[in-house]
Amino acid sequence: MLDTMDSLMPAGRGDRRGGRSPARVSLFVNGTLMRGEPLHGNLAGTRFIGPARTAPRYRLLSVGGRHPAMIPAGVGPGAAISGELYELDLVQLQRVLEHEPPGLGLGVVELEDGSRTLGILWTARNMPESATDISIYGGWREYRTA
Repeated sequence: MLDTMDSLMPAGRGDRRGGRSPARVSLFVNGTLMRGEPLHGNLAGTRFIGPARTAPRYRLLSVGGRHPAMIPAGVGPGAAISGELYELDLVQLQRVLEHEPPGLGLGVVELEDGSRTLGILWTARNMPESATDISIYGGWREYRTA
């Protein structure tokens, strides 16, 4: 029986049994998955591409001081958010998502150069009452340093 990720991959692509390497994607992270942060180990085996910033279209919130939650700015002013970019396969991506804090999930993020990549965003319907807007800092590390 195929696992969930196998069923999501196109036939003949990313199939280790067929001798091909798994499909690779890029992922923007902006909080506890970054280097030196508590969940960075969930990115084991991935390739660090480098630091990255989003286009100024997002808001960044601190959820109880434990982790950030990036959301689209909507109609209000947005900020460019700093983070890191990684290359990983779909099995690694599944592992990362399974260990994210509740409310966080996968979305498409626009980077400052106009390119788009997958990214970790707040995907739950409601934001917890403990969330505080920290967009003015431009990033999770910058917020924690301040």
